[in-house]
Amino acid sequence: AVGQPLPFNIRNADQTLLLARGQVVDTFDQMEALFTRGALVDIAELRSPRDTVKDAAPQMLPKLWDQCMDRVAQTLRNGAHEGFGQALEEAAAPVQALIERDTDLAIFQVMRQDGNRHTQYGVTHSMHAAITAYLVAQRLGWDEASVQKVFKAALTMNLSMLELQGQLAQQSTPVTAEQRAQIHSHPQRSVQMLQLSGVTDSEWLEAVAHHHVAADGSGYPADVSEPSDLAALVRRADIYTAKLSPRSGRSAMAADRAGRAMFMIDPGNSMTAALVKEFGVYPPGCFVKLVSGETAVVIKRGPSVITPLVAALTTPSGTVLVDPLPRDTSQREHGIVD
Repeated sequence: AVGQPLPFNIRNADQTLLLARGQVVDTFDQMEALFTRGALVDIAELRSPRDTVKDAAPQMLPKLWDQCMDRVAQTLRNGAHEGFGQALEEAAAPVQALIERDTDLAIFQVMRQDGNRHTQYGVTHSMHAAITAYLVAQRLGWDEASVQKVFKAALTMNLSMLELQGQLAQQSTPVTAEQRAQIHSHPQRSVQMLQLSGVTDSEWLEAVAHHHVAADGSGYPADVSEPSDLAALVRRADIYTAKLSPRSGRSAMAADRAGRAMFMIDPGNSMTAALVKEFGVYPPGCFVKLVSGETAVVIKRGPSVITPLVAALTTPSGTVLVDPLPRDTSQREHGIVD
């Protein structure tokens, strides 16, 4: 399209690069000249990220997750700027496609901690919360527009304090007065950053502004009594995924304990119930001990919340297996004991 950044590279017949992805064809005369000389585009570059995810072999999905999460992280780290909304849409689309392709693998991304270095806590936590909010919103039967908004709100809720979150995650001393002031002001500062970058969606902005407000009006900012459903879900995804992440001063909370803790905070709440049902007692990505003595990692939710499918990583004596062995924990000999 004339006047729009190219979504692909344009090459000559001998594959010499004429125009790189992102450059602009300014006039119809320039476009006609390209047609006249027989300019070419690699057909692979015409495929959308969703097409790539949809057609990928199952064994390629983990690599795609790493690539797509890296892109979202880079977009968040670059901060809000003109065009941020579009950049976020483009980075988020393949992540959402991956969630749709394999929900269990999506939950695995939330649970895994090997790439969650303390210095990267801000961006990884935002991504984990966004995946969680997306899945729970779908379980609650929200319409597609609301599912998209809660995903983006969770991704950007901490946009103004990503660096501070990394510092706090590895800080062993108490929070300072200056840091506490930044924490309390970050929802509004994140909203301001989004507004300056051109985001105008009032529901998205409100969810970011109020994601630390509880149903009883406690939290911050203090002048809000009834947070929106989007804000309420972002808050719960934020709390739950924070419990699953290690900090310098504490270890990650086990998934079953995190689920119980959420119920204690929010007894009878439909959002919390949906969150715990979506993840189960032993969600994909968490480690378990089996009756046999084997240590295993959960790879797929099973017929009930306490009987997932797992892969044994060790023998009963503790020897590491070169090739993990599938185990069905609904069978008594492979039941989970811890």
